[in-house]
Amino acid sequence: MNRDKISVNDRVIKVFIYFALLLLAISIIVPVAWVFMASVKENSEFYGNPWTLPKGLYFQNFSDAFTKASMGSYMINSVIVTALALLLLLVVALPAAYVLARYKFMGGKLLNILFMAGLFINVNYIVVPIFLMLVDADKALKTWIGSGFFLNNLFITALVYASTALPFTIYLLSGFFVTIPKDYEEAAFVDGSGYFRTMVTIMMPMAKPSIITVILFNFLSFWNEYIISMTLLTKENKTLPVGLMQLMQAQKAAANYGQLYAGLVIVMLPTLILYMLVQKKLTQGMSLGGLKG
Repeated sequence: MNRDKISVNDRVIKVFIYFALLLLAISIIVPVAWVFMASVKENSEFYGNPWTLPKGLYFQNFSDAFTKASMGSYMINSVIVTALALLLLLVVALPAAYVLARYKFMGGKLLNILFMAGLFINVNYIVVPIFLMLVDADKALKTWIGSGFFLNNLFITALVYASTALPFTIYLLSGFFVTIPKDYEEAAFVDGSGYFRTMVTIMMPMAKPSIITVILFNFLSFWNEYIISMTLLTKENKTLPVGLMQLMQAQKAAANYGQLYAGLVIVMLPTLILYMLVQKKLTQGMSLGGLKG
């Protein structure tokens, strides 16, 4: 009898979990599908029932968003900043996480504590100090060479992105490197491999699932970042989120909703494509890396 009760309870719990997951999936899929559907509607269709299917595929919305609203140039800026930030981040975080996880040295524990403390810092709270620091650096540079460098610069913005993402990235990668047996390194050293070669050719390929995980998480963070980009970049160097906000303000006033939703799709599509490409590796990375706990 007790086994039957446990079995019934397990089934009820499973049904409840599946139902909750179904509701969660619907709450995510329906808004996304509606945005895609609205992006190919003509403007006149929004004045009727907004839930009706589009009468046709009006791709002129995307053309207008790319050209008239400059979303194309904003997308190029976002691609450049995101790619640079990811490159800078991995160049610093991978060796740092590997060394902190695999080797004991003086000051190692202090470095770990400092990086972990960075996890508790809200980036939005330090945007103004970063901006003021760059303003002062720009003023000093102008007195020396007559022109600034640190403001409205895509590389500097990418550097700020990478710096703010270091604590989480090092935490996740070091959590994975700790789980790898030392036998692999010892075998590599016996074969004559040095520290750097062992890290690059042996350990990093083994950490591929976790590396893909941090790339995806940080890509989403950098691609959708608004506050830092709005503060540090102006005019033609703005990124997609800032451009999208401007588009939303302009098209709401003009009641041009099709172009507005086309802009939303332009922002969402790269992240959806990237997730579909790496979702299996993402699951492996989350189970093997620092998120395992």
